[in-house]
Amino acid sequence: MNIVSLGEADVFKALETSPAGLSEEEARSRLARDGPNSLEEIKRAPLLGRFLRQFTHFLALLLWVAAALAFLADALHPGQGMATLGWAILGVILINALFSFVQEYKAERAVHALRRLLPDTAWVVRGGQTRQISPGLLVSGDVLLLEEGERVPADARLIEAVHLRVDNSSLTGESAAKLRRAAQEPDEAAKDFFTASNLVFAGTTVLSGHGRAVVYATGLRTEFGKIARLATTVDPGLSPLQHEIVKVTHVVALFAVGLGLLFFLIGVSVGRGFWASFLFAVGIIVANVPEGLLPTVTLALAMGSQRMARRKALIKQLMSVETLGCTTVICTDKTGTLTENRMRVDRLYLDGRVLDVGRSHLLENGRLVPMENQRGVESLVRAVACCNNAKPVRGQAGHLLFTGDPTEVALAELTQRHGTAWRSRPPRMGELPFDADRKCMTTLHWIEGKLVAFVKGAPEVVLPLCSRIEVGGEARPLAGPERDAVLAHSRTLAEQAYRVLAVASRRIESGLPALDSSAVERDLTVLGLVGLMDPPHREVPEAVARCRQAGVRVIMITGDHPLTALAVAKQIGLVPAHPGTDQTSGSVIVGTQLDAMGEEDLRFLLAPRPSGRADPVFARMAPQHKLRVVSVLKAMGEVVAVTGDGVNDAPALQKADIGIAMGRAGTDVAKETADMILLDDNFATIVNAIEEGRAVYANIRKFVTYVLSSNVPEIVPYLGYGLFPIPLPLTVPQILAVDLGTDILPALALGADPPDPDLMVQPPRPRTERLLNLPLLLRAYGFLGLIEAALAMGAFFWFLEAQGWTWGMPLEWTDPLYQQATTVTLAAIVVAQVANVFACRSERASVFTLGFFTNPLVLWGIAAELGLLALIVYTPAGNLILGTGALPWWIWVPLGVGATGLLLAEEVRKRMVAR
Repeated sequence: MNIVSLGEADVFKALETSPAGLSEEEARSRLARDGPNSLEEIKRAPLLGRFLRQFTHFLALLLWVAAALAFLADALHPGQGMATLGWAILGVILINALFSFVQEYKAERAVHALRRLLPDTAWVVRGGQTRQISPGLLVSGDVLLLEEGERVPADARLIEAVHLRVDNSSLTGESAAKLRRAAQEPDEAAKDFFTASNLVFAGTTVLSGHGRAVVYATGLRTEFGKIARLATTVDPGLSPLQHEIVKVTHVVALFAVGLGLLFFLIGVSVGRGFWASFLFAVGIIVANVPEGLLPTVTLALAMGSQRMARRKALIKQLMSVETLGCTTVICTDKTGTLTENRMRVDRLYLDGRVLDVGRSHLLENGRLVPMENQRGVESLVRAVACCNNAKPVRGQAGHLLFTGDPTEVALAELTQRHGTAWRSRPPRMGELPFDADRKCMTTLHWIEGKLVAFVKGAPEVVLPLCSRIEVGGEARPLAGPERDAVLAHSRTLAEQAYRVLAVASRRIESGLPALDSSAVERDLTVLGLVGLMDPPHREVPEAVARCRQAGVRVIMITGDHPLTALAVAKQIGLVPAHPGTDQTSGSVIVGTQLDAMGEEDLRFLLAPRPSGRADPVFARMAPQHKLRVVSVLKAMGEVVAVTGDGVNDAPALQKADIGIAMGRAGTDVAKETADMILLDDNFATIVNAIEEGRAVYANIRKFVTYVLSSNVPEIVPYLGYGLFPIPLPLTVPQILAVDLGTDILPALALGADPPDPDLMVQPPRPRTERLLNLPLLLRAYGFLGLIEAALAMGAFFWFLEAQGWTWGMPLEWTDPLYQQATTVTLAAIVVAQVANVFACRSERASVFTLGFFTNPLVLWGIAAELGLLALIVYTPAGNLILGTGALPWWIWVPLGVGATGLLLAEEVRKRMVAR
């Protein structure tokens, strides 16, 4: 059904209704048939099923196995604390499952936000009576009444429109207000409903005027609903950090299980027996499973999100903190993201000169315009104050604000900033409203005993009606050269993406004529031209430059006009300004061009450009176009961040590696779908967030090195126990005390290290770069870990021999000497980790260069670590739970010397690497 090309009578016939509306009985019947006018949720797995899924990913399965082995070992050999270990691991699984489920549940609230965007009530005609109903009860065929300031509740075909203008930006991204009319349109308009001027859409706003329309689509059948369905069915996939954590756990799991199996076989071969060898293998596996890694990563990301919040970036998905750090492309919306999302008068042309309009002053060639040269400005400002339908309202502190059509509001604000024309407007005697055919508006006023007409509209319409031009406060004949000059400046402003209005006036000497355009709009005097634009945020050009310096590409994708998009791109530095070149050729891609492109052509277009060449600007983009661009970029291996504020941005925000919504101007849909919200709507905040994201990844590498280093001194005791006739130097509960106890706070302190100064002059890390790469493993396991293991085992044997123990002498688990000896091993690992936390603050920079006090949290973490160790060693509860014994004070001196040796050895290694 081509509803846009039907006449009024045919519209009623096609939708089986009438000007009197549907009867209540028919409305109920259609409601039962089509369902309510709401965005019902697309069917998903039950909440319980989604919660249980958090217990079955790979790391959770690995921890389940570790817990099961701990409980089995406790059943075979009770009293060794293995049950405590099992319960602790189950606690880790539960905490992480709850956290992940909450994050996923938040992400699925986008549809609820879409519902909130729809109005609370709607006015309809039913059975010839005007009624107010809930929007959810609207059905196809209802006659809908629209008034200024209301939000449209359903897709509808206009049958009456009086000066009706709508804001479609939440659906299309285009900032300009759209004039709506009831006339039928050609069939071609049906190919793209958004171009049809006789349609209004759910979720858009009536800026001015009023009208009647017949509903033809409700609920998920509306354009609004289609975007809702698209947004909720897009699978964003795993974040880069999630991929890395999966890879890390795979590697660690294979290593742990392989090592455990190897030493089980060794234990059996040397005659230890099956169950003793099995317990030995369980210890090896548990020692290698990083129980504390996921909680530490989670807490570090949470700390990163708090730092970002202080810099006006609110993180909803914690994994997004790190994703920002490896972002390679930002696909940004224009309206409300790069620009202020409000029209503003920026240029005036009068008296043969172009003036820049500031907030409280006028500039000509960068210089203030003297008061004596502002006579023409006063005439122009008075004209736009009179020929204006913006409505004044009182804001906070009594300031005068305006509502209505954005262009009218911008002109009214101009009159407030430059003079008192708004407050001193003469009474209006009549009006010829803006008309799509006339493309101008005229008002009549009584001024100093005479009738004066003020006209504003498109220059190509107004200028042919003019015979004079005002120069220096006097009217002169509008000769050919002067007319050509005004038209040339009009074209120049239009090419710079300004919306240009011509302003004129006429003194009517012979009394009030018939209120007819042909009688009033003639023999006019040109007062000047007004150039309006949605201006970029002041900070955006610098932010774009910083992105380029950091190796992050910025691609604009907007629903706005190509010329407007290109002009903004030039203003902020996305596209070099080269006067005299074709402004659209090759630089701007519109939606129809994108539809005609194959996948390979689009990949070529989106490929990184050689130095000096700009990325394309995408204009007239529908939601599916933006989604396609983001999908192709991700398929090319790019890490994509997408910014947006409208409903039309929701699918791309969901698909991106990280979706970024505007906090002030953004719709609830965009905010709920996004991973991050800019609290100040400032594109520059994204650059700060990228810096924090890079710092988070660097810090995660630091504490992964720190955590994995302690695995070696936890493994070696079991190797010695399996291969030699010695007591087990470290119990499994004591391993737990390190992994989930003493290591946590210093690791978190490493996660709060400040960013390196040169972080934002480096390119993004490649997607192929592994978190757990060979240099990190060699440093953690092959260097720092071996030193810690040597220190721990050396301290264990030295203490035993000092207490009279001889090689091969058996020790019972309950023997006080054995408990003290294992405590020495535990203490040696913890003290070595104190030195290791300083060593891990940088892979290359000396700790003496970084300073010991530049991160106070490291010092607090060490204090907490040593305090916890003291509780384990010197309290009855610590002794009972972990099987430890109190140590003599003299033992701490050699342990401290050994830890200092580790730090010095790391300093030597760094110097060698630097050379």
